[in-house]
This record gives sequence, C-alpha cells and structure tokens, in this order.
Amino acid sequence: MSAAATETTDETTDRTVDETTDETTGRTAAVPAGRTLAARLRALRTDDRGSGAAAVVIFALVFMALAAFVVDGGLSIAKRERAADIAEQAARYAAQDIDTTALRDAQGNAQPVIDYQQCTARVQQFARDVDLPASDWRRAGCPTPPTGPDRVEVVVYVTYKPILGGFFYHNSITVEGRAEAVSITGAGN
Repeated sequence: MSAAATETTDETTDRTVDETTDETTGRTAAVPAGRTLAARLRALRTDDRGSGAAAVVIFALVFMALAAFVVDGGLSIAKRERAADIAEQAARYAAQDIDTTALRDAQGNAQPVIDYQQCTARVQQFARDVDLPASDWRRAGCPTPPTGPDRVEVVVYVTYKPILGGFFYHNSITVEGRAEAVSITGAGN
C-alpha cells in the first residue's frame, strides 16, 4: 500500500497539516504534520465513509423480515378461513345424504339418519368440486364416528406456500378446517 503526502496549511488553525492520499483507493485524510506514515494510513482506515451503506442494508433486511411477517401472516389467516369455509360447506353437503327409506318409514317426529358410510366420499367430492389440489382433497373426510345419527363432523386441509417467508422457509404449510353439521327436518316431517 503506498501513500502520497502533501503539506498544506489549515486556514482555521494556522497549523501545518499533511494530506495523505491512499493511491489504491483515492481516499484523502488530513494528518497533523510530523506524523509517521503508519499514523497517516491509520487515519485513512478510520474514516466514516460507507458506514451509512451498512445501516441501509441492515434496515432493508429488517424491513423484508417485517414485510414477510405481515404478508405471510395475512395469507395464513386467509387460508385458515378458507379451510373452515370449505369444511362448513362440505359438512352441510354430507349431512344432506340421508337415508330416505328410513325417513319415510319412520313414525311421528323421527329425525333423519345420515348415511355415514358415504360421508368421506361426499366430502372428498365436494373438495374436488371447489378445486382443492388432489393432495388436499384426498385427505379430507369424516375422521370420527358420528356422535349421533343426525350429525356429521368434517375435516378439510388446505396447503399453501408462504410468499415472502419462502426466502427463509421452503416447505409448504397445511392448515386444517373442521366443521359439524346436523340434519334436521321441519315439524311436518
């Protein structure tokens, strides 16, 4: 590393000052006269130029992380709501599959009996109809036995990839929606 020195007079203090210029970088530093070459080079290295660039880079990274948090957080909420909506509609769709013969043969105010054997097939059909990907609609269904002959519980899964969080997290995220529907008839049965 080489440096060229020129001697000038500082007009504000009337002192003799050497200006040292680093020939490789072109940077100039004012060093009081009589200092060694090492002191002059050290003065060049302690210059504050470029420190703002580091702050800009750090703030840009923080801003991107916050943007990813806000955007992907909103996307997660939207996908959870979509899964819940699809599950509610699929539960109503599955609850419509009643045993009509048993209903016609019933006496008085008998409630309809849902054909639970077809529950998962109907839920998957509904999930296909709302354009869920095959990996999601194949997992949809009625996971637990019904708590009564007139009710059905449904679970639906929705998988998505984070938008901005994908820079840091490369896997897909799956959210779950659960709903229950009850099949009831009017007073006239």
